[in-house]
Amino acid sequence: MGILDELQQDKILIADGAMGTLLYSYGSDCCFEELNLSQPQQIFNIHQAYLNAGANVIQTNTYAANYHKLERYGLQDQVKEINSAAVRLAKKATRNHAAYVVGTIGGIRGIKPNATPIEEIKRTFREQLYCLLLEQVDGILLETFYDLEELETVLAIARKETTLPIIAQVSLQEVGFMQNQVPITEALSRLEVLGADIVGLNCRLGPFHMLSTLEEVSIPKQAFLSAYPNASLPSYVDGKLKYESDADYFIEAARSFRDQGVRLLGGCCGTTPSHIEAFSKALKNVAPVKEKLVKTRDRKVIIPSVAKKTAPPLYEKAKKEQSIIVELDPPRKLNTDRFMSGAQALKDAGIDAITLADNSLASPRVCNTALGSIVKSEIGLRPLIHITCRDRNLIGLQSHIMGLHKLGIHDVLAITGDPTKVGDFPGASSVYDVTSFGLINMIKQFNEGISLSGKDLGERTSFSVGAAFNPNVRIIDKAVQRLEKKIESGADYFISQPVFSEEKLLEIYHATKHLDTPIYIGIMPLTSSQNANFLHHEVPGIKLTKGILDTMATYKDDPKQASQEGLTIAKGLLDAALELFNGIYLITPFMRYELTVELANHAKKYGPFHSSRRIQNV
Repeated sequence: MGILDELQQDKILIADGAMGTLLYSYGSDCCFEELNLSQPQQIFNIHQAYLNAGANVIQTNTYAANYHKLERYGLQDQVKEINSAAVRLAKKATRNHAAYVVGTIGGIRGIKPNATPIEEIKRTFREQLYCLLLEQVDGILLETFYDLEELETVLAIARKETTLPIIAQVSLQEVGFMQNQVPITEALSRLEVLGADIVGLNCRLGPFHMLSTLEEVSIPKQAFLSAYPNASLPSYVDGKLKYESDADYFIEAARSFRDQGVRLLGGCCGTTPSHIEAFSKALKNVAPVKEKLVKTRDRKVIIPSVAKKTAPPLYEKAKKEQSIIVELDPPRKLNTDRFMSGAQALKDAGIDAITLADNSLASPRVCNTALGSIVKSEIGLRPLIHITCRDRNLIGLQSHIMGLHKLGIHDVLAITGDPTKVGDFPGASSVYDVTSFGLINMIKQFNEGISLSGKDLGERTSFSVGAAFNPNVRIIDKAVQRLEKKIESGADYFISQPVFSEEKLLEIYHATKHLDTPIYIGIMPLTSSQNANFLHHEVPGIKLTKGILDTMATYKDDPKQASQEGLTIAKGLLDAALELFNGIYLITPFMRYELTVELANHAKKYGPFHSSRRIQNV
């Protein structure tokens, strides 16, 4: 008799609870799957505890025992040994119990969409699956999948390779919906069609919210329902996660899960043998339900909120005519008088927007969002806010984006950000939950009224999303390929690193002329020979020609003349850029906005773009 035979005989099976939670509580804060080899008795004892608590389905300690996740610990070559040991330990524990062993395979992508290519997931999954099947498990448990594409992909592979029972479980960010806004009812139906024998939910949600979701789910016609709730919401005490849920609460929850048609009931994060014992006692000799009343959920229609956006996107102007934006870095100190004077002078010069970096070179500055909002309200100049992935996790990034929307700031530049090692606090953490590609995609998803987790935001944002472009590379085709990938992610326009060569400008033009996406070419006036050498030798993404370095070196002892020469060089580059591109990005050095004001005025004198002039000169 197997798992499905028992379920077909109208039984409710009790699964085990968390493995990692117990190992964590015992002081094991490492690669839990490796403990199958180094601490087998500890793993065996946990299996025994769950079996003694009444579990008749236990899972192997293999949630993250795949090449991709073991690589973090340098254990990627021990996939077979770790998985094999895990199955043998679980089977050993069940010798004196009427229980089944399912081989657990966890999701890889988590809540970061497309974080891992699907082909890599396939290779990793197949290796782990074969290891588990070779040890003759009683079934396969696919758990904690936030990404439906990933789960459907691995489920199809597993169904092709084995006739054993397959349990496929998703994890939700929002009650009733997956992170890509697929309703849970549709997701479970798709898994059933692909051959899953048991479909359900695990992790992320406690009993309350998981039951709220299951109220919307019909009892499957071909499969059975499962649920593995968390114990509760965790707290963070003395550097450790702690779950507070009373196991007695699970007695009442067990009856409710049964009423929703659940046939395989276990636990996830925070659950212990006492929680599983509560499930077991509550449902001992209780028959399952075969019919239930299903609730329907009304989704609120997302109404676009475009009324607040009074100006057309910057990139639309850059497609047709000259458009100038100027970067004016927020100050490192709290006095912002000179910054505001610069912003006013640049507005008077007729620029289209002021761009504000986000702690450039990983050094703390006055918040660019705060200054951008002040510039917008007090001066009437359009702010373009840079957003780095370095300083904010996924929670902070989403909160930041929502805040920008409510401030009426719609122009943003999404960048990965310089690592903290280059800044004032090299020991600070670099977050990087996503890269610029993921951030662009996230912001564009907000434009659809959907958060990264798939939650309904209630209204749509209307961001124009810029992306960075570094043309100062040896092989520009590779840089252009990155641009194309950023366009696929949703980039509306590009802002380049400063360019210091007319030859490079021409190279950029020919390499990117097939793109419809506008490019703002970076022009930065040099202020001294020291400034030129620092940019060339120490700042990533910036390269100067030998001619410019030599010219600036001529005036290394004459600061005034050096600055004038730097301005002359910038004007020449600006003229050359305007022959080829409509978009110009002027970078203000050391708050010397007088230089960028002069360059902006110079560009205005140059006159509007004429296609005939461009054709003639290229």
